[in-house]
Amino acid sequence: MGTRGATQTGTRLTLDLWHPRCWAIESTKRRSGGILAHAIYHAPETEAETSAVNGLFTAYGDSAAEVEALLDEIQASEYGGEVRELQERFGRTAARVAPGQVAREFFLEYDPREMICPTLLEHGFVHSAPTRIEDGTEYWDVCFTGERGEVGTALDAVREASGAEITVERIASSETVDSERVRRLGTLTSTQREVFELARKRGYYQWPRGVSTRELAAEAGVSKTTLLEHLRKAESKLLDPDGEEA
Repeated sequence: MGTRGATQTGTRLTLDLWHPRCWAIESTKRRSGGILAHAIYHAPETEAETSAVNGLFTAYGDSAAEVEALLDEIQASEYGGEVRELQERFGRTAARVAPGQVAREFFLEYDPREMICPTLLEHGFVHSAPTRIEDGTEYWDVCFTGERGEVGTALDAVREASGAEITVERIASSETVDSERVRRLGTLTSTQREVFELARKRGYYQWPRGVSTRELAAEAGVSKTTLLEHLRKAESKLLDPDGEEA
């Protein structure tokens, strides 16, 4: 694991990426909604290079019907395995924070040979946030471990090795990351910021959640509906600061 100092000297990029034989890309191309990719787990007893891996994902959308249709499409994909949803726990849904009004978490087993993450890592691109997949495109936030001038060559190597189509949506030196975070927080209203900071402090964004929305609303002195509206607007601005206004 790299040190903090090493990270500070790197280059951060947001990549728009398509690659072949991907169940998530194919499913979101055919259905509305999107997918967040959180983590990949290798079974310790499977040593073979082609052994399947398990991934943890969130399917999200604007309605329950939209998410259900997306999950059905994922289940039917020839490139993935069985969709195994996480169950509701202690009266709280298992969904992590995601865009959209409805979110459902699931595990999926699939062939690691269809993953592009190892190829990105091999060429110096370190995954730094959950990957978002919408409309048949993956959006990767990565940190490049080499020199900034080497980014183009490294991306060409990824394209050559994987058959991927890659566009750089955003590139910045890591020294600008903290100021960018402060700038995004500055787009929140005082109420949105107070509610968001309270939610973060109380573990609302942890897994499993450290507080329920009902408990959080009571502490903030607002209704559950009002709390969720403040959080939705805050999250929208933080994820897309040029998007929705208060």
